[in-house]
Amino acid sequence: MALRVRVTISSGQSYAEEGNFPMALSKLQAAATLARQSDHPKLIAIALNALAYLYNQMREHDKGFDTLEEAYRAAKSLDSPGRMAMLKNTEYALAIDSGQVQRGLKALQAAVELERKIDAGPMIAISLVNLSDCYLKLKDYRNALATAQQALEQAQVINDESSIATARVNIGQVYLAMGRMADGKKSFEEGMAWYEKSGNKPDLQAVLAEYGEALEHAGDLTGALQAYHRERTLSNELFETRRQKAVMELQEKYEADKRQRQIALLRQENQVKSTELDNRRLQQRIWWLLALVFALSAVIVSFLYRKVRQTNAQLEEKNLELKQQSARDPLTALYNRRHFQEFMRGQEGIAQAAANEETVSALYLMDVDHFKHINDTYGHGAGDAVLREISDALREILRETDMIVRWGGEEFLAFLPAVPRSSLDDVARRLLNGIPARTIEYQGTTLSVNVSIGFAPFPLAPGGKTMSWERAVNLVDMALYLAKGHGRNRAYGVQRLTGNHSMSMEQIEQDIEAAWRAGNVELSVVQGPWPELRAVS
Repeated sequence: MALRVRVTISSGQSYAEEGNFPMALSKLQAAATLARQSDHPKLIAIALNALAYLYNQMREHDKGFDTLEEAYRAAKSLDSPGRMAMLKNTEYALAIDSGQVQRGLKALQAAVELERKIDAGPMIAISLVNLSDCYLKLKDYRNALATAQQALEQAQVINDESSIATARVNIGQVYLAMGRMADGKKSFEEGMAWYEKSGNKPDLQAVLAEYGEALEHAGDLTGALQAYHRERTLSNELFETRRQKAVMELQEKYEADKRQRQIALLRQENQVKSTELDNRRLQQRIWWLLALVFALSAVIVSFLYRKVRQTNAQLEEKNLELKQQSARDPLTALYNRRHFQEFMRGQEGIAQAAANEETVSALYLMDVDHFKHINDTYGHGAGDAVLREISDALREILRETDMIVRWGGEEFLAFLPAVPRSSLDDVARRLLNGIPARTIEYQGTTLSVNVSIGFAPFPLAPGGKTMSWERAVNLVDMALYLAKGHGRNRAYGVQRLTGNHSMSMEQIEQDIEAAWRAGNVELSVVQGPWPELRAVS
């Protein structure tokens, strides 16, 4: 019975890791039922702890707390500090994710006390790291620093590199919040070095985002911009990896279907051959049935010919569908980055146009403000709903001739092939006002978001030499980060590059704000709608 319970729990946790929550819930509920039938408190506590953790992943926090209460009752009869500490850690996760920070704090404090009773070094290190993070959420920097330093010491004793890295990141956050910039940056970078060494790119991306936010709150906008840029580069890399994986899976499915069709055709061919052999034998025995046999063979051949034509037509349709899917983003149905790159390579003629013409092409790069907060607060389903709504808004605001691209993550790129130079700011203003005017209903909550925008006419021709589209996109990206760094909900547009050659193009790309202030770049600023003017519940 113990083995059956543990195997069923492992099966449910595997489904949860794949994101298949209905199957995970079915398995873990079955494990809980088996554990109750065994009437063994330890098995009951283990199964219910796993089920409570799943409810937290599904954001059904009330069910999670109810399940945890039953687990506590089973664990009390065991007199096991270690088992009770595990339940306290699950209670912490439920409390934090449901916004009950004080309850989470009390649960962690109790967990640490229990773990110290049994000298559970690895558990103590992880709990202390979580406890310092909890104090950070409460802005109790004194306790956050003390707890993070204890976590670091404990992790160093047991040589737990993951906990060491996380503790250094927490210490860095505390130092930055306290204004100790040099110490904070040093500790942050030491922590991130382990994530880079371990190759854990998703966690490194999350840490870089926290680093950028911490630097932004501390007033180091240049450092925050650099951190955001590193995070965005890593995000794009992970996005491209996931996209390639999806294309490979689709190709594998297509190949499997193709093989099944080939097998079916071979079976049909074998059937035809068998029929022909039977016909020959019949021809030798019964001559007066010859005409009927020929007629039957003609019918079969005609049927097979039509089937082959139908199969070829379906194969051609599947090929077209595969080509279409490789050019589109599966979530928003917008063009993807790869399609845009191929399109721009075939538009060399655009770069030959004069940079001072009244009608120009234009690039607009948009990023959703505080998108990580939406995912953290409402879940990735809400984030996906926001991205789909923004894609619909862009289709309405822009023209059918404009190319709209999901650039990666929460970034969108629009290429306008022909627009009056004098209307560039107006387009940015329509985007800033049109997107937050849309609302998204998600699980009883009404959401609305702002965007930050970087834009520029294309082509740009500094010093009479036309800039490539890749460099133009990079310049627009820097204008976007300038908009992020100056408060979000606004657009910065590169109107032109002046004749002042005090900075090289590489220097302008690295620090566009300095280039602007030095007179090397002419920028326009378009402010988004004020929050109080938006009617969002």
